[in-house]
Amino acid sequence: MRAPDRLDHPSAEADIAACANLLRGGSRSFHAASRVLPKRISEPAAALYAFCRVADDAVDHGHDRPAALALLRERLDRVYAGHPAPQAIDRAFAATVTRYRIPRALPEALLEGFAWDAEEREYETLSDVTAYAARVAGTVGAMMTLIMGRREPAVLARACDLGVAMQFTNIARDVGEDAANGRLYLPRAWLREAGVDVAEFLADPRPSLGVHRVTGRLLAVADGLYARSMPGIAALPGDCRPGILAARYLYAEIGHVVVKRGPARALERAVVPRARQLSLVAGALARAPFLAERADATPPLPEVAFLVDAASAPARLDLPPQTIEDRIAWLVDLFERLERRDVAR
Repeated sequence: MRAPDRLDHPSAEADIAACANLLRGGSRSFHAASRVLPKRISEPAAALYAFCRVADDAVDHGHDRPAALALLRERLDRVYAGHPAPQAIDRAFAATVTRYRIPRALPEALLEGFAWDAEEREYETLSDVTAYAARVAGTVGAMMTLIMGRREPAVLARACDLGVAMQFTNIARDVGEDAANGRLYLPRAWLREAGVDVAEFLADPRPSLGVHRVTGRLLAVADGLYARSMPGIAALPGDCRPGILAARYLYAEIGHVVVKRGPARALERAVVPRARQLSLVAGALARAPFLAERADATPPLPEVAFLVDAASAPARLDLPPQTIEDRIAWLVDLFERLERRDVAR
């Protein structure tokens, strides 16, 4: 069953505009992607990213992180109960999760990742880091895939690959900034193998050959996941592929810049030059129409399997809304769906 092209509720247009305004000033990656995604995708995606952004900021910049997490879970309760808080972002997100049948397990896992940040969890192994990336980025990839109309396990697995790869790139790019704030997302076991004393590094973050090698090792894993994501991108609707492929190219290039700069600049934030960005986007636009969908039996990463299972589970039928206006809209939508189904037969 195909979802309508817009989020049809009374304040939809104003709510989406509020989400877009929030993201315009502080999410360059979303703003860039929204310019090459079709409007029917960019609007619900704005609601999704705005909720994620507000949740992240509430935990990351709040003075009382446990209280911020409790409030976010309460807001999520209201979203899934059909009575979102009277805020544009909550209303738009509620409309999105209802329209595209996004299971609660996905945003719940996202909040769990934010909780791990709040408790300053330590990541010993690559699997530990992957589990974190699954929550803060794989969840977004899975939810975006549902918005784009695909919920097959194989497609969702590749979306999670892409999300995890992007988070690995973020980790590699932000090693210096994170360390200055007492955070470390590189696998600690890898750092010790490379001769890096973790406690000393966090006490006085300095670039070193060991840190650069570990960063490069993580980015090599990311490159493998970027390659694995391609069948999933090819399975997306044709008008969605250019934007997602461009994001994949741009993020992978950030990692390449990190590696090429060498150990002396290992803690500097990498930036892809503007000319190179334009070249990568042009390449994505040219290649996207020729991506061939093919069978892909590669299983999901163990750390994201629970997301794939949740997102690919058969969606429940919509329940009738509570207000008379919403009931009328729901009935009209139901009749339209039944009519389309009869015509298709």
